[in-house]
Amino acid sequence: MDLSGRVALVTGAARRLGRAIARALAEAGADLALHHHASAELAEEGAEDLRGLGVRVEVFQTDLAEVDQIAGLFDEIARSFGGLDILVNNAAIFERTPLLDISPADWDRVLNLNLRAPFFCSQHAARLMMSRGLGGGGGSIVNIADVGGLQPWPGYAHHSIAKAGVIMLTRVLARALAPDIRVNAVAPGPILPPSDVSPEERDELAQRTALKRLGRPEDVAHTVLFLVRSDYVTGETIVVDGGKMLLT
Repeated sequence: MDLSGRVALVTGAARRLGRAIARALAEAGADLALHHHASAELAEEGAEDLRGLGVRVEVFQTDLAEVDQIAGLFDEIARSFGGLDILVNNAAIFERTPLLDISPADWDRVLNLNLRAPFFCSQHAARLMMSRGLGGGGGSIVNIADVGGLQPWPGYAHHSIAKAGVIMLTRVLARALAPDIRVNAVAPGPILPPSDVSPEERDELAQRTALKRLGRPEDVAHTVLFLVRSDYVTGETIVVDGGKMLLT
């Protein structure tokens, strides 16, 4: 499916998975609203690169942990693009904190961005998509979950809980917004280990997958593109982990 003429918003699009997802959508022809919080230089650099593909790209700065700012973001996108067809809820934080050390502030910081923000972004996106007259599943929301939402990670308890919430959010939204808007999720596994992971630890992590290698951001991006294009899939979470969950 050619996505020319369609408008996509990718949150957290300046780096890592978000950047790869934005490129995949642009290569398919979509015009892009690129969101970032505090990575203006990287976001502008990515936007300029994607404009070379012949699509329209605009950059928007928003703190998605602040609900009022989410409303402002979608107002800006409506003014700039006239509507929205695709939302990818990618922005998130990943913090390791022992369970007994998680403070209320830690909890709120992670849950506000990793779960509350995708809910309100989806709510605003759905309104824009419906006002655009999309029907028959023409609108698409893809949430970036995590295998940590399917397995308990004690060292990342608030992250696991938030991502489990994203998986249920996907199912609730899919049922509530059908048949006009399809909602799915991607749950990445060992794709981009934290920067402090040593080469030896990376090799060990790769060996704990069925495919014996780490994934690439493009593996997630291609799955997102599949879900955007597929007009008869909704409410699903696709695990992209090289078969790691098969071995655990």
